[in-house]
Amino acid sequence: MDVSFWILVGAVGAFFYNRYDQARRVLLLRAQLQPYQLEQLMQTLLEGYLRALGEADEERRRSIWQVMEGHEALLVSQLQRLASDSASLTGPMGRVSRLPMALPGVTAWWPKACFELSQALRIHADGITRVAHNPEGLSPRDKAFCMTAELLLFQHTCHWYCRSRTTASTRLVAQHQTSHAQALAGASAATREGLIAIGAV
Repeated sequence: MDVSFWILVGAVGAFFYNRYDQARRVLLLRAQLQPYQLEQLMQTLLEGYLRALGEADEERRRSIWQVMEGHEALLVSQLQRLASDSASLTGPMGRVSRLPMALPGVTAWWPKACFELSQALRIHADGITRVAHNPEGLSPRDKAFCMTAELLLFQHTCHWYCRSRTTASTRLVAQHQTSHAQALAGASAATREGLIAIGAV
C-alpha cells in the first residue's frame, strides 16, 4: 500500500488516542478538584481585586481588601489540601508532558520529558500561601497583582495537564489577555524558581 495511507492511519490513530487520554485527564483532575470550590474562589478574588483597584473611595476600597483576605484564607486552606491529596497521582497519569504539543502516550514512554503534577501543585499551593500571608509587606495593590499572577499560573498548569502547554498558554491569553511569560514574571520569586526547577514553564 501507499506509504501516505499508513501515515494517514497513524495520524488518525494518534488524534483519537490523544482525545481519549485528554478526556481521562479531564475526568481525573475534575475528581481531584470536586471537593473544593477553587474555581469560584479564584473568580471571586480576581473580580474583587479589580473592583478594589477601581474603587475611588478609600474606605470602600479598604473594606473590599478585607473581604478578599477572607477569601484568600479559604483558598489557601483548600489548595494546601489539594496539594496533599495530589501526592497519590503517580505514574503516567500523574505526569505532564513538557513538549509543546500532545504526543500519544508520551507520559508513559518518555518520563524524562515530563514533570510531576503533584510537584507543580505543591509549588502553586505554597506560592499562593506565601502571597496571602504577605511576609514582605506588599501594598494591597502589589499583593493583588502578585496573587493574580499566581492564580493564573495555577490555572495554566491545570489546563496544561489536561491538554498541552500550547493549548494552556493560548487559553491564558484568550481568557485573561496575559501571556504565560507575563504571569511567570508577576509571580513570587519562589514560585517562579520552583516551576523553573521542575521544568513547568
